Amino acid sequence: MAEASESVGRRGPFLVVGLGNPGPEYLWTPHNAGFMAIDRIAQQEGVVVQNRRCRAATATCRIAGREVVLAKPETFMNLSGLAVAALVREFEADPAQDLLVIYDELDLALGTFKIRERGSPAGHNGARSINGALGSQEWVRLRIGVGLNLPPEAIAAGAGKRLGKDYLLAPMRKADLTVLDEVLDRVATATRRILEVGPAAAMNEFNRRERNGPAEQ
Repeated sequence: MAEASESVGRRGPFLVVGLGNPGPEYLWTPHNAGFMAIDRIAQQEGVVVQNRRCRAATATCRIAGREVVLAKPETFMNLSGLAVAALVREFEADPAQDLLVIYDELDLALGTFKIRERGSPAGHNGARSINGALGSQEWVRLRIGVGLNLPPEAIAAGAGKRLGKDYLLAPMRKADLTVLDEVLDRVATATRRILEVGPAAAMNEFNRRERNGPAEQ
């Protein structure tokens, strides 16, 4: 009976997956913001994301007393769900409780991010692939803003959407990388808070702060 009780109470690792495209040509592109976030968390935790597992590069660390698997899928963005589903199966994770996915969001301004507990992919192919592979939208996501700084008239005309693909797959300007670099530290902090207090409390803490702007922190 004691053995069965221990088995029921045992929790597997928490999965933190950043989305992007493998290969040096994509390294500093907006679409790889998720990869950059994983590398920043790994750097702060003193691990290197280099193990190959479940079609992803992975590393293991402990955050807030919980074993955490950091992962960067190697399937390319549009097939991210294949790696995420494989990780969920491998570690017997519950996507609604044991999974955080970090990815770029063109509809959020560069310099911001937002946490959500569930939702539609909103045009993001990596998120769409994960929804399809898991058969569910019930997984926590942290979306990093990479939105273009366009004048209102250009936004109204849909210029951001038309430029989206070319922009997302082109190397970022040095000034934009500087802004993103600071955001990655806040994303790493938010990830730890999700593990410490749960996604709902982290949303209350960080989404309000991001809405007010980094300067008010």
